[in-house]
Amino acid sequence: MSKRIESIYQWMRDAQSERIDGVSLNWTTKELAEKFQIQRSNVSKDLNELVRQGRLQKSDGRPVTYRLIDPYVSSSSHPNRQQTRPVEKYVKSYKEEPSKTRTTPLTNVQQDVFASVIGINGSMKNAGEQAKAAILYPPKGLNCLITGPTGSGKTFFAHAMFQFARQNEVIGEHKELIVFNCADYAHNPELLMSHLFGYAKGAFTGADQEKPGIIEEADQSMLFLDEIHRLPPEGQEMIFYFMDHGKYSRLGESGKNRQANVRIIGATTENPTSALLATFLRRIPITIQLPSFEQRPDSEKIDLVQVMVAQEAKRIERTISLTEDVVKALIGGVTFGNIGQLKSNVQLVCARGFLNHMYHEQIEITLDDVPEGIRAGLLQIANARQSQVALAKLLTPKMVVQPGDSQNSIQTDSYELPYNLYDIIGDKAALLKAEGVDQEAIHHFISTDINVHLKSFYKNHGFSFQSENKLSEFVDSRIIDVTNKIYKMVVEKLGEVFQQNFLYAMSLHISSFMKKIQLGDLRYSNDNIREMVSNYPEELAMAKEIRLYIADYFHVDIPQAEEDYLAVLLISLKNASVRGQIGVVVAAHGDSTASSMVEVVKKLLEVDQIAAVDMPLDMSPKVAYEKVVDAVKQVNKRSGVLLLVDMGSLATFQERIQRETGITIRSIDMVTTPSVLEAARKAAVPGNDLESIYETLKGFRGYGQLGEKTVIRQKKHKKKAILAICASGEGTAKQVKEIIEEALKQHYIHDVVVVTLSIVNLNNALPNLLETYEIVASTGVVNPKIEAPFISLEHFINADIDELIDYLFFEQDAEDLTQQDFSQETTNESIRKQACKQFISDTVTFLNPDKVIDALWLLSSEIVHHFSLPDSDYSFQTNFSTHCSSMLERIIIGQTLNISDDERVETQNWVSYSWLHEKLQQLGEVFHLTIPVNEEYFLAEMIQYRLKE
Repeated sequence: MSKRIESIYQWMRDAQSERIDGVSLNWTTKELAEKFQIQRSNVSKDLNELVRQGRLQKSDGRPVTYRLIDPYVSSSSHPNRQQTRPVEKYVKSYKEEPSKTRTTPLTNVQQDVFASVIGINGSMKNAGEQAKAAILYPPKGLNCLITGPTGSGKTFFAHAMFQFARQNEVIGEHKELIVFNCADYAHNPELLMSHLFGYAKGAFTGADQEKPGIIEEADQSMLFLDEIHRLPPEGQEMIFYFMDHGKYSRLGESGKNRQANVRIIGATTENPTSALLATFLRRIPITIQLPSFEQRPDSEKIDLVQVMVAQEAKRIERTISLTEDVVKALIGGVTFGNIGQLKSNVQLVCARGFLNHMYHEQIEITLDDVPEGIRAGLLQIANARQSQVALAKLLTPKMVVQPGDSQNSIQTDSYELPYNLYDIIGDKAALLKAEGVDQEAIHHFISTDINVHLKSFYKNHGFSFQSENKLSEFVDSRIIDVTNKIYKMVVEKLGEVFQQNFLYAMSLHISSFMKKIQLGDLRYSNDNIREMVSNYPEELAMAKEIRLYIADYFHVDIPQAEEDYLAVLLISLKNASVRGQIGVVVAAHGDSTASSMVEVVKKLLEVDQIAAVDMPLDMSPKVAYEKVVDAVKQVNKRSGVLLLVDMGSLATFQERIQRETGITIRSIDMVTTPSVLEAARKAAVPGNDLESIYETLKGFRGYGQLGEKTVIRQKKHKKKAILAICASGEGTAKQVKEIIEEALKQHYIHDVVVVTLSIVNLNNALPNLLETYEIVASTGVVNPKIEAPFISLEHFINADIDELIDYLFFEQDAEDLTQQDFSQETTNESIRKQACKQFISDTVTFLNPDKVIDALWLLSSEIVHHFSLPDSDYSFQTNFSTHCSSMLERIIIGQTLNISDDERVETQNWVSYSWLHEKLQQLGEVFHLTIPVNEEYFLAEMIQYRLKE
């Protein structure tokens, strides 16, 4: 627990205890900030943490005030008079006379915190009844085990059990639930024992004084052992001995001379019978199984969304409304993380809604505010017909949630953010605006920041990850497999003398040069490397073997010069003393943005020449500069320091730091986790110099993933291109081209061209285009089936173009999009039709979209039915409708497309031409236009191409 938090809380208690009239004192954030000379944002964070712990109560009005919860115990010698008694005295009395603290028979109390648990009369009914039985069972209750998948609410349920025990005076009101994560000590039984039971002075080197353990801390209370399946057998034996006898000894003591009365709750995602010892399980008579989100009825899913949104509404003190489709998307978007994932998605959607409607009294969230990854949940609902029908009956067109709707009395939630995300959004928006950043860029920066904050939090709370799983976020799985095989080769030849981070360092190195091979950008210019490795013949020979192995595995030519770099890497991984020559400092705005990235890098690479500087948005530039200077001095090893920052303005620190400290600095802006990984990896390799690392990082674009095919061939450098395809190559494709080119310009991407192509010429022209350009993506009316992401026209119309650009060129910043299949469409017809109309509105000049959309959508629907295309082929309807809008405009201005005589005959001889011709003439009559055969030709081609797919 933070010393600052405890200091604030102790001061409040002391001030209250001096109050002789028994009236509860209330304090504002401002008053406490002035008292302690601490920034208001930090005080606010500490006070809200105390509220979550159930130690303070927060007012609903303005200004917001805080007061102690039950600062006195009252005794009534007079009905209207209270005798005051400080908390400390009450605690002492409780310990000395536990039997006298219960003034009401338990059977008459029976308060029920579980009444506020969603589903307590439905899917959670059995769990609730088991929990109450475990707590109330005489004389000391029963130990129990909570099981359920990740994110199903096990921690939340354990806190509900604890509060139920406190409400019913089974546990003293002043007691706290003690939480212990067994995973932290899974491989060290001795360390586990010292934390559980404490240790005596002199028990081991460094034990200068005795220390109590959490068993002692949990005496007369409840201990929650999270991830209990991670306990080693020795740890389970320690616990079940204590369960049997209630006695224990500290590490270093002889004999079990200490006693404690502790109720134990365990939680696991695993099958208990396979993950825990049978002797241990026998000591746990009750197992409580929590349902997954999928197993809950639809009514409970809606209630969960409403409660979570109410918590966000209370946090920002504004009404939040969600359209029916947003609620469905949130429910359908839960694919693996159960309630935890739902909470994360609700927070993300509400944060984006707040960003988009920051200056409105009510936050009205529509599908436009929902990220594409969550929006795809609509498709999941549409595919689950039973759920779709049930939700349609239960939902209203709009869910409106007031700030006061959150009635949840269970204060602790493992998925509750430890900071106010909305304060971060508002403060950062103001900061960027003051720096003169335009609104579009502000939106982009803060959207990224929201993702960073939430992903950082959820990867460490509820959705835990192993290091190799984390590595797979940056490196292709096949490279990890190859590296594991290389490690075995190296150990056989050179022995087990390598650092534990071999897998991570070698994988990242291989991935980096494979990416360069793909880009045709392999350059080796450091002349000192060869001289250095010549003194290490074993490592050099091993490096040659590794190079040939990788080349054979991936069928790729790897230059011989790469052997020198592989040898240097092997040397550095053997000898930690040669590492750390170049320092790395990561500086980013936000409470934990920089430290989150650095934590990942330290976990993977085990480097120590890297430091993080978190800059809360209320930190002054002067303080930020001083912190960066301190960090630079900390990591400087006389070879210079790389400064990685999240905004260009921070890069201006470089020259000033160099001038004041004499340390050589190089700055890289727009920092991301992969760029920090690459910087730290290169900085740890002996022989690398600051300037060469800086030059390679300037063009670094992530590690990337290998394509579906294993074979990679070295390529010439080609200009990058995005391919836009439509029926004619003239209408929709050109409009898409203009939109993409403008987005590329906004992102300062100048080395990418947009090429338009007609489906008529697709087969003939595509080979030449692939020879001339490196096609990084394609979009339009058909999928050209090339090794690049395809973004259907329908998806292009609905998606955020900035997010698509991020995905294509800065994939490390667009993790949400990398999980999407860009050829997918959702099946909500009204949404698609509306989006199609908006696209038409943005791309035509003379047509009125409101007048034409119904006729075009109807015609496209008739075509889908006539040609037996899938009933929900909205992608084709979008393609056809947008092309027809361009066609009508061309006819209006007299600039119709030309075709050859052969193409004219080919169209009129098509077996379905008569039917299509009749429908198109009917369309023309609606707008008093005649549709010529040369325009019919391209529509016929579009239909025929779709039939061939």
